[in-house]
Amino acid sequence: MKLFSKTMAVAAIAGAAAIATPAAAQISGNIGIVNAPATIAASDALRTAFQQIGTTYSAQITQIQEKQQQVQTLLRQLDTNGDGSLDQAEQQAAQSAPQAQQLQTLEREIAQLSNQVESARVYAIQQILQQYSASLQTVASQNSVQMILAPDAVIYTDPAANMNDKVVAVLNQRVPSVQITPPEGWQPAQQAVGIYQEVQQILMIASARQQQAAQQQQQQTAQPTGR
Repeated sequence: MKLFSKTMAVAAIAGAAAIATPAAAQISGNIGIVNAPATIAASDALRTAFQQIGTTYSAQITQIQEKQQQVQTLLRQLDTNGDGSLDQAEQQAAQSAPQAQQLQTLEREIAQLSNQVESARVYAIQQILQQYSASLQTVASQNSVQMILAPDAVIYTDPAANMNDKVVAVLNQRVPSVQITPPEGWQPAQQAVGIYQEVQQILMIASARQQQAAQQQQQQTAQPTGR
């Protein structure tokens, strides 16, 4: 099953058109800004599901890492000039090299293993998405919002218009947990695949920031104190 043959952009989420009113009134009460992938990434259900998937599919994840290391070892063997990449001449030579068949086999095995893990993650996201529209409508009703926009559709907004946290809170109530094992024959919705890709980017950025903050903290701790 090829989950990621196409990248599907997440459509802007909009409600009913707001009645013409002064801009200040729209910003203060009639328009809300919601980042769909960010709210799903912050939900309790997704965080728990991804942790469970890391445990349930730990064997596959370990095999993926091991096979990726094997790929890197083979690529270094083909990097005859040692510059850390394969130029055009090296790529052509690699096609007939003994490592070529090994690389194809490893890449196929990595794809098969990765598909198992990613299918579970997309399945979790798709279940949360089934409750997303209703959660959005609940937040809009509770806050008298007439229009909800995605961040990329907005040039400027008051921070008070950001409703991510409110949507996350409702999502946590409506879908506290999800299943992580797709049923036999299950096929992912394109929207779920698109959201998954954006959620992955959000989590990668968050992880990178955490690592950077930890490194800075270690550096500050290691610095000698002045007299």
